[in-house]
Amino acid sequence: MDLIDRYLNAVAAQLPQSERADIIAELRDMILSRFEEKEEALGRPLTEAEQEDILRDVGHPLVVAARYGSGPQHIVGPELYPWWMFAVRAGLIAIVAITVLGAIVRVVVGDVEAGRAIGQAFHSIFNGAISLIGFATVGAYIIERQKEKPRFLREWRVKDLGLFEFGGNLNAEAVSRGLSEGDWSARPAGKGKARAASPTVRALGSAVGWGVILLWWVGWLPLTHTTPEDLGAVVHGVDFGRMLAEMHGLLYWPVIAFALVRIAFDLTRALHPKGVRFTALGDVGFGLAEAALFVWVWLYSPMSPVVFVPDVESFLDRVRAMFETGWWPLPSILMLCVAFGFLIAVSKIVGALGRLVTGRDRRLIDASN
Repeated sequence: MDLIDRYLNAVAAQLPQSERADIIAELRDMILSRFEEKEEALGRPLTEAEQEDILRDVGHPLVVAARYGSGPQHIVGPELYPWWMFAVRAGLIAIVAITVLGAIVRVVVGDVEAGRAIGQAFHSIFNGAISLIGFATVGAYIIERQKEKPRFLREWRVKDLGLFEFGGNLNAEAVSRGLSEGDWSARPAGKGKARAASPTVRALGSAVGWGVILLWWVGWLPLTHTTPEDLGAVVHGVDFGRMLAEMHGLLYWPVIAFALVRIAFDLTRALHPKGVRFTALGDVGFGLAEAALFVWVWLYSPMSPVVFVPDVESFLDRVRAMFETGWWPLPSILMLCVAFGFLIAVSKIVGALGRLVTGRDRRLIDASN
């Protein structure tokens, strides 16, 4: 087998079967033409080394075969790269926030020493970052090979650009607001009040936040030392780790279903930002689900024995004892968290019912100003 055949066989192996014969025939004619031109210039047959030089000028078989491919010759192209980078940066911030929170909780409850918690946090952030970049790159690869680019690349509105100011305002307040409210808009410099984010921005921010939480919940975001059931320890004889592990098992599929429905809802309202009543109806449903969760935690969950109090008087007695003694036991802190979580869920329901009845959203008006 001469050099040309060996070279063309290597190229052919990278080509689709249906186009292989035509492409190889074209390449063979081109290479033979170059050989003949070189031989005429030299006045003698080419040596093997000279043939190698010409074939190297034609290109490596992998590169030559790629020229005949139907798709783009890159994973993330220049048009999509800024979006890819922004998504990775926002995701990394969410990963860091979740990991740091988990490390702080574990140190506070005495589950691990501070030095070990810091080391594990770095390890978890690194693993999470690798997975995040991998998921983002796979998504970009798929988008790049679509016949028609997604609408967010072709059709965008100036009203929704507040989301992208987030990149220049990375701070704890912005991260907290984004994860809790889906509001990733920037706070204008020199002003005490944050500009209202547009409905599309709030919807996309909420979808991203719930997406990260879902990946963490199912273990696909490998924050290996801050899994849900690991955020606990034995404190004063109470095995909070066991309680959280049992709750994670009981809530595993309900939380997955809730998160998937929430993400689908957020993406839908991002496409229809003026659907005030649709958004309000969804918020009522999610608020009821959240309120039901806190009622379950209070009355029936494995954590109920440490947070439940039978009446308002008993609740106030525990709160008063914390302030009078200056000792804040973990069961009382969890009791307050569940109670306030329930009140916040109820307030969301009330606000959503108001928007459902009136068909008006004050945040929508503020965002348009």
